[in-house]
Amino acid sequence: NICFLTLAVIAGGIVGTVIDLDGKILSLGKLLECLVQQKKSCSENCIEPNKNFAYAFLNASVLFCVGAMAILGSFKAGIEKDYSIIFTKSILDGFMAISFTAAMGIGTAFSAIAVFLYQGALTLLSVAVQPYVSDVMLAELTGSGGVLICMIGVNLIGLKKIKTANYLPAVIFTVVFVLLDSPVRNFLGM
Repeated sequence: NICFLTLAVIAGGIVGTVIDLDGKILSLGKLLECLVQQKKSCSENCIEPNKNFAYAFLNASVLFCVGAMAILGSFKAGIEKDYSIIFTKSILDGFMAISFTAAMGIGTAFSAIAVFLYQGALTLLSVAVQPYVSDVMLAELTGSGGVLICMIGVNLIGLKKIKTANYLPAVIFTVVFVLLDSPVRNFLGM
């Protein structure tokens, strides 16, 4: 549903910008870099960290977490104990990580933390959310994730600087819109 996609991206972008999600993830990337460099005091010794480290962490985390395989694979692993999608995604992500690391730096490797937490949480929660997951939900989530991946692509080729992480709440809005679709249609008699 193009309306869901459009509204989710707009609302997600507004919410993400208000809470500065991109800045928070970049700050986490900078903190990780300081820890890796083993600086005694980040505020004193790591004032000007390597910008690529944080951007690599940010872009790789978003890329590896927003795709349909991350969501569907986690659900299949948690509900059906079928790990084939997760294993396939791991192989694909591994090859993408090699390319990202070559292009952007070692910060890419630390996206594994975000992927582990995100996919782990989805896998553990999959049994609880199973009744709400439908083909429509997965299709809409794939659309929202695809838009975020396109934003990363625009950033990588240098056409425009888009704060991609600020649009991450679009995924949550997509879920809300899909869940509210049937009750609203019933209420309106459609």
